[in-house]
Amino acid sequence: MAVNPTGAGLKAFLAEGPDEPVTMLNLLRFVPDGGAERYDEYIAHFRRFAGKVGAEVVYFGRGTTPLVAEPGQEWDAVLLVSYPTRRAFADMVRDPGYQEGTHLRTEALVEATLQPTVPR
Repeated sequence: MAVNPTGAGLKAFLAEGPDEPVTMLNLLRFVPDGGAERYDEYIAHFRRFAGKVGAEVVYFGRGTTPLVAEPGQEWDAVLLVSYPTRRAFADMVRDPGYQEGTHLRTEALVEATLQPTVPR
């Protein structure tokens, strides 16, 4: 299962409005035995590049026992990141320095959902 954006996905993402603001919802399921700690390493790396494009972590929290969910639908953590534009997100994920640390995210996760959201 893919846990990082792909070229085709980024192209479609940008086609929806490259200059519009977007908040990315990350639903995260960690690899057992060390995935959460590895993701914390990724977050430290991510923050160094997020600020360069004007992104801001809105919320990062660990999941607890779900109130409403089918078995297997619970998530280990939720991350919300606000970007000034879709292009800013794409610029960050294409940055070679950022790319050097994406292995931390890949190694930390067994499953992830990265859902763009827009204000209503």
